[in-house]
Amino acid sequence: MSENTPDPKNDPKNAPEPSGVDLARVALRAAKEQARARGDAARDKKQARRGGLRSGAHADGRDPMALGSAINRLITERGWETPAAVGGVMGRWPQIVGDDLAKHCVPEKYDEDERVLVVRCDSTAWATNLRLLAPQLVARLNEDLGHGTVRLIKVLGPGGPAHRYGPLRAPGSTGPGDTYG
Repeated sequence: MSENTPDPKNDPKNAPEPSGVDLARVALRAAKEQARARGDAARDKKQARRGGLRSGAHADGRDPMALGSAINRLITERGWETPAAVGGVMGRWPQIVGDDLAKHCVPEKYDEDERVLVVRCDSTAWATNLRLLAPQLVARLNEDLGHGTVRLIKVLGPGGPAHRYGPLRAPGSTGPGDTYG
């Protein structure tokens, strides 16, 4: 035969079907790989129970880390991403709403289940103003925090002193409603 003529023995189309010995080799190789994988999984599980690797030469989960990394890891593990982000908004409140509004309205708390941000204002006029601006403020907060993080802003007026005693107090009254309501 010449060099350019293909050899019928090496042609994959003419290759014989795998015999019993070849099939046994393939099955043995697959069984060894499965056993090795099971052994690795069992070893990893045993090391996890003992507290991990005992060697100090390589990095593992027990190594010291930067404080910021540790806090970020804790926040992620506990699922506190949204409350932490909203807490950051409360710290940056003047930059988000503007200095004028921030002087008179302060965020008090965030209800994660209801996705409601509670804001207290120092007068009823500012509370009314914030109620009018609430839809734009919700949109701005959701841009910063992620869609749907804040569903509603609950605006509270100023908390006045409790008027519980006095000779001219009406039963059931909470005080002057025009100023503190």
